[in-house]
Amino acid sequence: MIHTDPAPLPFTAFEDVAAISTRRSARWRPGLAAQSGPALHSEIFASSREGAGAAVALALALDDWRSIPRGEGREEEDRREVLWVQTREAARLSGRPYRAGLPLELATRLIHVLADKPEDALFALEEGLRCRDLAFVIGEVSGNPRALDFTASRRLTLAAQKHGVPLFLVRLDAQRDLSSARMRWEVTSVPSAPLRWNAQAPGVPAWRAELFRARTHAPGEWLLHQDGVRLKAMRERAADNDTGGAMDWTAGLQRRRLPQGA
Repeated sequence: MIHTDPAPLPFTAFEDVAAISTRRSARWRPGLAAQSGPALHSEIFASSREGAGAAVALALALDDWRSIPRGEGREEEDRREVLWVQTREAARLSGRPYRAGLPLELATRLIHVLADKPEDALFALEEGLRCRDLAFVIGEVSGNPRALDFTASRRLTLAAQKHGVPLFLVRLDAQRDLSSARMRWEVTSVPSAPLRWNAQAPGVPAWRAELFRARTHAPGEWLLHQDGVRLKAMRERAADNDTGGAMDWTAGLQRRRLPQGA
């Protein structure tokens, strides 16, 4: 029997709904892991014709990793290793991680696994998520392998949640399929902003990132780039940029043109 009268519902039920609605309407932004914790299972869809997938996965992982405050009783610096798992096909398409090009804090602590088959890569990813001595895990899989179905995705999510090790899985040349990932992105490379002192020099990498599905955030699209060790995000329309993490519901009204003679 369906109850249509909300009066019998306890007041706490309305509080919970309001809290969920508030969290759901909050926009994602860099550094949010300091308040809400890291996204423990993220997927990044990208083309194999560019390096945006691995680059954004690493940028998101480092943003969460650097934003989370170190608790009492822990070392000031997180010295844990980082696991990077690729299938051979993904490595053929996008290349292997180049240690000399990684941030200094990762260059000497990267564990690279090259798997022959997607099944082997999923096994390595799940085993990595069970190890709390890893700071985070990055995976790269090409296409939509049969082994990476919703059940396998759910196993990865549960392992990440149980042991607190975040997973950033790059999906190269893949179609959007069923997944239990908490955040799902689609990314492409975009032209870099010209440098201030030499406009002819290569700029910092920049990407367009669409968050098309998330459990606790509203979908959105951002332009991302690294500013030193910090990840920066901007909306393409200046009026859409968030201020203080809260949405400006009057932005659309402010941009509306008044009719002539009004």
